[in-house]
Amino acid sequence: QVQLVESGGGLVHPGGSLRLSCAASGSIFSINAMGWYRQAPGKQRELVADISRGGSINYADSVKGRFTISRDNAKNTVYLQMNNLEPEDTAVYYCKAQIQSTRYTLPRDYWGQGTQVTVSS
Repeated sequence: QVQLVESGGGLVHPGGSLRLSCAASGSIFSINAMGWYRQAPGKQRELVADISRGGSINYADSVKGRFTISRDNAKNTVYLQMNNLEPEDTAVYYCKAQIQSTRYTLPRDYWGQGTQVTVSS
């Protein structure tokens, strides 16, 4: 079994910062892309940022210049540093990772349980 556990969400004032972490554990042979998605009330889940195993990165236009994604392959962990937060960033943030459990299985996507980020004065 594979688990993704997120941490670091919370309540912050506009202009503030938060750092999210997501650690993968369990039966892991290799991890390909890792990423962060978010879902605001009444809206569809959307990509925030993702990063390949080799370090190639994509950001949503709305977070470019404010958010930074990184990963530590030795710790099977992906991070999202969020600066200059805006009320529009309020959402549940989900971690996703494409994980191959054994050398004999195909990679598949796993999701974390989500962590709430609220930006409000």
